[in-house]
Amino acid sequence: MSFNPNASLDPSQVEDVRGRSYGGGRGLAIGGGSIGLVLTLLYVLLGGNLSDVTGGGQPVDYGPNASAPNLAEVCKTGADANSREDCRILGYVNSVQAFWKDEFARSNAQYQMAKTTLFSGQVDTGCGTASTQVGPFYCPTDQHVYLDLGFFEQLRTQFGAKGGPFAEAYIVAHEYGHHIQDLQGTLQGGTSQEGASGRSVRTELQADCYAGVWANHAAQTGFLNPLTSDDIANALDAAAAVGDDRIQQEFQGRVTPESWTHGSSAQRQHWFSAGYQGGSPADCDTFNGAI
Repeated sequence: MSFNPNASLDPSQVEDVRGRSYGGGRGLAIGGGSIGLVLTLLYVLLGGNLSDVTGGGQPVDYGPNASAPNLAEVCKTGADANSREDCRILGYVNSVQAFWKDEFARSNAQYQMAKTTLFSGQVDTGCGTASTQVGPFYCPTDQHVYLDLGFFEQLRTQFGAKGGPFAEAYIVAHEYGHHIQDLQGTLQGGTSQEGASGRSVRTELQADCYAGVWANHAAQTGFLNPLTSDDIANALDAAAAVGDDRIQQEFQGRVTPESWTHGSSAQRQHWFSAGYQGGSPADCDTFNGAI
């Protein structure tokens, strides 16, 4: 996967607060390593309050030496996205939102932009104070996607994904899938019903499908060059890595479908593929019929 080197990036769609941390408050220790990440991630994407699992507190700026670079200065073109990870994430955000803006316009609707916030350590959000343990998430209260770039390393080392740039693209596009659901009113029904065919799983699988729909049109947005079979393979591999059955088998030694919240590896791969092959949001109705 590569970006069109001449594409112009829009840094206003990404807020970079890396280099800041949040002190004070009473945090909850959630185990260690990937177990803490998995439990917290599943809790938050079910609609839990982030302040329940992370401490509150006021921001502490550790000074200019710890601050992230100004994305507006270092992320200007697709060539920058080809050479820097943070610029690459910005490029994905630009591409995803360009697609959905056009898709909404085709339906005579207006798309509302959602910023992505890059953070490290902890970050204050409309859904509470979140730590890096939460993993990537979308907060409907402030309509922001939150992402610690360190998650992509965890995806490889702790979840067993092969990684690669388009695995990152899948994660970003999935979170924006939740933003689309928010704009459509889908999230108003809640996501707390667990189980292999529960509302939570159906919500997550639809976000996977929406990620696939964007992938189908990614090159048409002008930001990315045409995708390769390896790109799609990396996205499918990442989808499998975060399947409920795979995570449960790895971390608790058994699979319990009655507690699923995101869907099995096979389901996540299927719905990403359905979106990618069909290329239409109409192919993503996970709320009616079998999944």
